[in-house]
Amino acid sequence: MNELRGAGVALITPFNTDGTVDFESLAKLIDFQIKKGMNYLVVLGTTGETATLTAEERKRIWAFTSEHVAGRLPLVAGIGGNNTMEIVAQVKAFDISGYCAILSVSPYYNKPTQEGIYQHYKAVAEASPLPLILYNVPGRTGSNMSAATTVRLAKDFTNIVATKEASGSFAQFSEIMRDKPADFLLISGDDPATLPMMALGAVGIISVVGNAYPAEVAELTRLCATNDYVAARPLHNSLLHITDLCFVEANPCGIKCILLEKGIIAADALRLPLLPVSEATRTAIRQEVAQLN
Repeated sequence: MNELRGAGVALITPFNTDGTVDFESLAKLIDFQIKKGMNYLVVLGTTGETATLTAEERKRIWAFTSEHVAGRLPLVAGIGGNNTMEIVAQVKAFDISGYCAILSVSPYYNKPTQEGIYQHYKAVAEASPLPLILYNVPGRTGSNMSAATTVRLAKDFTNIVATKEASGSFAQFSEIMRDKPADFLLISGDDPATLPMMALGAVGIISVVGNAYPAEVAELTRLCATNDYVAARPLHNSLLHITDLCFVEANPCGIKCILLEKGIIAADALRLPLLPVSEATRTAIRQEVAQLN
């Protein structure tokens, strides 16, 4: 799965001020990613506010993105949730045109055991028409998928090809790297962790800040992949403050504000329960965007 190496971006879903999906801004964002060297796009991950989209909206966004990209970049579809039967039905029905993999978040809210997480992914893997990327993000799901469960899944299912790891535990990252099959990929799920995770052997990042700074994120992963950490460190450091601002009032509130400041989307509209950032955060974002420019 060389398509998953380097910099991927978890695309936001732009909305109009009336709450409808802004496909014009989505097209502009996609073209910006391609022009600036992003390696692949993740469509409707958690950054895409997928939980607040209808089934019909999700289908339209997946299809629109595939048609607009037209083979210019690899695409990954986010299909995950805490109702295993529903997710199995969704992956079976998914139109794979233009897509190379599915990213599926570990079940949230239910707080399953490790065996429950394993059985969930077993059911999804057996149903999936595409290679599967695990996604461990305890800060959102309320439970951690252990390194042992990750490695067990990687060894038991040939179509489980990678994990997006956002646990924040370098002990866990190291254990995955030590025990995983040789061709199983570790991908960073946190922008600030990209450089140190790639030093451990991760192959790249699925980024949030890359929505607004794709060239910088792509260059950071390129430098790390060639072991040029001396050149990578200043770039890593330059993105830390703007990345913090992405998350200070929840994701994707911050990144939508940044994209509006950069003129890439028409509005930083979100769907409840999320709201646009406060004026204090907006001012801080405006100052940091100007400094980075």
